[in-house]
Amino acid sequence: MRWLTLYARSRHVPATLAVVLTGTVLAWAATRGGTGDPRLPALALAAGATAASIGLGGQDLALDRTAAIRWTTRRAAHVLLAAALLAAALLVTGTPAALVARDSAGLMGLAALGAALHGAHHAWTLPLAWLALAFVAPPPTSTAARIVSWPLLPPDSTAAAWTALTLTATGVTAYALAGPRR
Repeated sequence: MRWLTLYARSRHVPATLAVVLTGTVLAWAATRGGTGDPRLPALALAAGATAASIGLGGQDLALDRTAAIRWTTRRAAHVLLAAALLAAALLVTGTPAALVARDSAGLMGLAALGAALHGAHHAWTLPLAWLALAFVAPPPTSTAARIVSWPLLPPDSTAAAWTALTLTATGVTAYALAGPRR
């Protein structure tokens, strides 16, 4: 079990948990009235995904690449467990489970894709940029607009579900196979 403790510390898991807990408490406090607005839960999930994205790379990438263990399954598990943690934390706020599961998986998929493309230190840019674009996008009347604003759409949106699923699969696959960029 010592390797798990060392791995968690090297991936900044304690700091990530603190950010996720803080974001959850703030989202709960802001949505106690039950407004049903998906922007605050999406923002809390994006904050958690950006915090978790820093842990997608270790302190020494060359050391990680030369390790005698298979990183592919560990990388995929890391991203999927981070998405599950984000979802579990935000479910206590009363946000619809389908929205939380979809957004946490999609945003962590974007973070994983960002780590594979830009490195772990810049992996936060993709989920945050996509959410910012969704905030300022016009009302989703076309399919392209629904794809752009997927984190803010209702839980029963097919376009949002497929977009999140595609981003999750692409991000997890790219990160698991390639690892974080140097």
